[in-house]
Amino acid sequence: MTAPSKVTAQGQISVPAEIRKKLGIGPGSILEWETQDGQAVVRKAGRSSFADVHRALFPEKPAKRNLANVKDAIGKYIRSRHARG
Repeated sequence: MTAPSKVTAQGQISVPAEIRKKLGIGPGSILEWETQDGQAVVRKAGRSSFADVHRALFPEKPAKRNLANVKDAIGKYIRSRHARG
């Protein structure tokens, strides 16, 4: 998709409406700019919520646990820590 913008004499641009909608950009949004191989790359600067970070670190949901499984795991851990060997 190509969505053109015109640079003003003050160096300002308008972000096309379709791009604003796709990226969720509104008044007060911050955009990050960088250059890569002679091209400008623009991305929405976002704040990461705890949920975003958690999903990035743990993409798969953990297995369901019940009380018996938890007690068994604790017992195994304690036995391994205090085993005489």
